[in-house]
Amino acid sequence: MNRSFKYSSVALQTLTRKEVARFMRIWTQTLIPPVITTCLYFLIFGNLIGPRIGPMQGHSYIDFIVPGLVLMSVITGAYTNVASSFFSAKFQRYIEEIMVSPVPNYVILIGYLVGGMVRGILVGMIVLAVSALFATVDIVSPVIAIVIFVLTALVFSLGGMINGMFARKFDDISIIPNFVLTPLIYLGGVFYSVQMLPEFWQIVSLANPILYVINVARFAFLGSSDVGLLASFSVIGTCIVTLFTLCMILLRRGYGIRE
Repeated sequence: MNRSFKYSSVALQTLTRKEVARFMRIWTQTLIPPVITTCLYFLIFGNLIGPRIGPMQGHSYIDFIVPGLVLMSVITGAYTNVASSFFSAKFQRYIEEIMVSPVPNYVILIGYLVGGMVRGILVGMIVLAVSALFATVDIVSPVIAIVIFVLTALVFSLGGMINGMFARKFDDISIIPNFVLTPLIYLGGVFYSVQMLPEFWQIVSLANPILYVINVARFAFLGSSDVGLLASFSVIGTCIVTLFTLCMILLRRGYGIRE
C-alpha cells in the first residue's frame, strides 16, 4: 500500500472519530433538542392546525410535512456541527497543528464533513422514527430517501465549513443559521406546496436551494413533488461542486487560520 495513502487513511479515521465522539459526548445538546422541536411542530401544525388546512397534494397535512421536518433536522444538524467544530478548532488553536501536519487539505475537509454528515443523518433518523408516532410514514422510494439524506447532509456540512472558516467570534457561527438558513428552510416548502404561491413568488422560490432537497425528500416519501427530480439533483450537484471547490480554495489559502 502506498505510504502516503496509508497516512491519509489514518488521519481521516482519526479526524472522523474525533468529530463523531465530540457530538456524541454531548448528545443531550446535539441529538435531543431537534427531536423535541419536531414533536412540537407535529403537535401544533400537524394535530391542531393541520385538520383545519385539509389535505395537501392528496395527503393529510401531517403526512405532507413529515419529509420537510426530517430534512430540516438533517440540515441544521450537519451545518451547526461543522461550523461549531471547525471554529472551536480555530479558537483553541489546534487547527494550526493539523494544518502544519503532512495531512492533505482534502483529508481535513472530508474528516470534518463526515462528522457533520453523521450527526445530520443520525438526527434525521431519530426524527423520522419519532414522526411515525404522529403520522403515517410510508416511504415510496427508500433509495432516493437515503440518497437525499446523504446529499443534504453533505451540502450543508460544506456550508457549515465555510461559515466556520469565515467566523471570527462565536456569534458569527450563529448569524447565518439564524438569519439566513432558518428563513430559507421555512420558505423552502416545509409547511406548504410552492404551487399555492402566486406565480411571481413561485419563480422567486426556485432560487432557494432548500426547495429542491425538500421536494426530492417529499417525492421519496409521498411520491409527489413540486419540482422535477432531474432539476433538483442538478441543483444539488452544482451546490456540492461549488461549495467543495470553495472550501478547498479557502483551506489552501489558510483563510481565517493564518490571519
